[in-house]
Amino acid sequence: MFIARIFLLLAITSEVAGTSTMNLIGEENSLWGYGVMYLLITVSYYFLSLAAKKIAIGVAYAVWEGLGIALITLVSLFVFDADLSLQELLGLGLAVVGIVMVTLGESQPEQDQDTSSASCASASRSLS
Repeated sequence: MFIARIFLLLAITSEVAGTSTMNLIGEENSLWGYGVMYLLITVSYYFLSLAAKKIAIGVAYAVWEGLGIALITLVSLFVFDADLSLQELLGLGLAVVGIVMVTLGESQPEQDQDTSSASCASASRSLS
């Protein structure tokens, strides 16, 4: 699971880098810029597919997209001097809260499985 999360972080990082280059490409309009952007986004999907082997695809995609949006917004604020309204910042904060909830909910079935195993063991002891 640890390696899958590393793959997911690499997917998010390459997505942020690839998407951030879109702003630079718009200024230069060079073929090399488009090549770099497509390469980074391809790498992002590759690492996302590796992460999805161990992490549920819905959770992996939600984290990839949500953290990607939050980080791209930070890049646009601090690198490209974008202005965001209070409503937009609040929406991004809610997205981060949602990501935390999805991530915490991911470990819930493992705990339920352990609890149900303990319940089954307890029930079998009481029957014997």
